[in-house]
Amino acid sequence: MEKTAKMMLDLEMVNTLNAEGCPACGKKFSLGDTVVLACGAWEGRPKYIHENEAVYDTKTRTYVERRRYEAGLG
Repeated sequence: MEKTAKMMLDLEMVNTLNAEGCPACGKKFSLGDTVVLACGAWEGRPKYIHENEAVYDTKTRTYVERRRYEAGLG
């Protein structure tokens, strides 16, 4: 996943993602928020989270949930 693999949310994506909310911080998404696909403490595939809740890992070239990364579980 390239570092540029982030996006700004449009209304359709806000409506889709807000059924669950941000798995990293638990808050809802807003129109215009920047999100990235990141790995985290949750089960399964990477999920969209707020960009400020993620760290880009240059070794794996992926985004990782900030808390997970800081705990050394990247």
